[in-house]
Amino acid sequence: MLLLGVFFVFISCDSKSVFDEYKSLENNSWPQAEPINFQAKITDTISKNNLYVTIRNNKLYPYSNLFLITNVIFPNGKKIVDTLQYEMADKNGKFLGKGISEIKHSKLILKENSIFPISGTYTVSIWQAMRNNGSVNGINQLQGITDVGLRIEKVN
Repeated sequence: MLLLGVFFVFISCDSKSVFDEYKSLENNSWPQAEPINFQAKITDTISKNNLYVTIRNNKLYPYSNLFLITNVIFPNGKKIVDTLQYEMADKNGKFLGKGISEIKHSKLILKENSIFPISGTYTVSIWQAMRNNGSVNGINQLQGITDVGLRIEKVN
């Protein structure tokens, strides 16, 4: 009976999830020219949702921030492109993500209280847009990122 109760508590904790998927990066390295793509099938056109980029990084990630470019393509072809910046570490260099191992998990807001206006498949593409200080050229291989994900949660 106790085991059954624990199971229901675990399941109910994630009842907000509409979509949750990760893509692992080969050699814990994210090539600048290669977007991470997700396809989310959406049927609810009434409820509000929060969209998150989820990042897993290890101690080899050399920066305190992360710049991303996101492209959301609606089922009708409409596109929304955003450039986003996130803090990944505090001023002392300690990573802000959660986790007790060397892998830290960060849940970074992409869009809040969004309503999907059309049902269908939404494509979300995410590029890393990191540059070294003073450089115009991007970083070809961003080290220390192990996984990139997209999470969509229903707002209660």
